[in-house]
Amino acid sequence: MSRPRRDARAVDGIVLLDKPAGMTSNAALQRVKRHFRAAKAGHTGSLDPIATGLLPICLGQATRVSTYLLDADKRYRAVAQLGVRTETGDCEGEVIARSDHALVPAAALARAATNFLGRQQQVPPMYSALKRQGVPLYKLARQGLEVAREPREIHIHDLRLLSCEADCFEFEVSCSKGTYIRTLAEDWAAAVGQCAHLVSLRRLELGGFGETGMVGLEAIEALQDFTALDALMLPLAAVFADWPSVIADAASVFHLSHGQAVKLVGAPEHGRLVVFDDAGQLRGIAVIDAEGRVAPRRWFGSGNC
Repeated sequence: MSRPRRDARAVDGIVLLDKPAGMTSNAALQRVKRHFRAAKAGHTGSLDPIATGLLPICLGQATRVSTYLLDADKRYRAVAQLGVRTETGDCEGEVIARSDHALVPAAALARAATNFLGRQQQVPPMYSALKRQGVPLYKLARQGLEVAREPREIHIHDLRLLSCEADCFEFEVSCSKGTYIRTLAEDWAAAVGQCAHLVSLRRLELGGFGETGMVGLEAIEALQDFTALDALMLPLAAVFADWPSVIADAASVFHLSHGQAVKLVGAPEHGRLVVFDDAGQLRGIAVIDAEGRVAPRRWFGSGNC
């Protein structure tokens, strides 16, 4: 584990990075972390190198809430090319199959989209970061190996064909975590007897975050003043904007911070919620226990939350 740099700053917040194409998510994360001089950083779900768009970067204590973004639904816009299938499912792989795309009218693709709505099983691609006995599948694939992959349940909330011109079709999809858009494009094309591969992918939304507020890597690195940089960060509370919440007084905050459940006026009857102190600062995540009390599950310090 790498140690924080000696000049690292204690910064807590979320930067909505517009990831550029041609860069891994981890490389983008490291550049943002380095420029903010953050002691700790993490991202909320990788984008393939060819992909662009929303990649929330969590700095400092925000890394403790990244799991809630990892589990969130997402929306993408993508372009797939008909008539060619590649080993990776995108434009970076070698061609392994071809079909005559001229035989597919746009109406057939649009009708086939309904087959992919709702809950379903999807087989992850070999070129993925999933691991088999500790080894990423993409490393096995590069060795010419293919192993059986267990189907995973995903949920496609919405799938719309935006256009179909020449040999390409553009679409938007809203889906659950764990959905591989490359595989979706391949399966969609296969439903009309065609090959396809992804040529571009852009993430538009993740959880409650969208394109509004996204900032490019070059724009971030052009800022040399920490005040301007820190103004780009959203507070941790932004992750929970659509959650029920309750305000706790100082005494209740003390008990909650020591793992003790308390009764709070205005708390929901059940489920999870976020707790703010009477200064409006996010203090933690809690659930309602069997006795109707607010029981802490994850508690934060009193920093910039």
